Amino acid sequence: MEILLLIMLIAGAWFWLDTISKREAAIHFGHTLAQRCQLQLLDETVACTKISFGRDSRGHAQFLREYAFELSPNGAERMQCTLKLLGKQLHSWDIPPYLQTVQ
Repeated sequence: MEILLLIMLIAGAWFWLDTISKREAAIHFGHTLAQRCQLQLLDETVACTKISFGRDSRGHAQFLREYAFELSPNGAERMQCTLKLLGKQLHSWDIPPYLQTVQ
């Protein structure tokens, strides 16, 4: 019984640490996407909204995590965006179209 509890604790700690590192990766990818689109990433808005399983190009099962975050063209307006990480890799992303204003 103790061994099963220990295994569950170790698995839980691993999953928690893995989730923290993937959130950091999501923030990094979010910054990269924001710079490409000339937008500002609002860091504190990055949150994991869904965890499921997916398969990579070699057919291996990995966690597929979906993150929601907000981008802003000027600091006042906010746009809801998403990105998906399959393992450590950026799987897909969605940034809605916006009208860029010249000031």
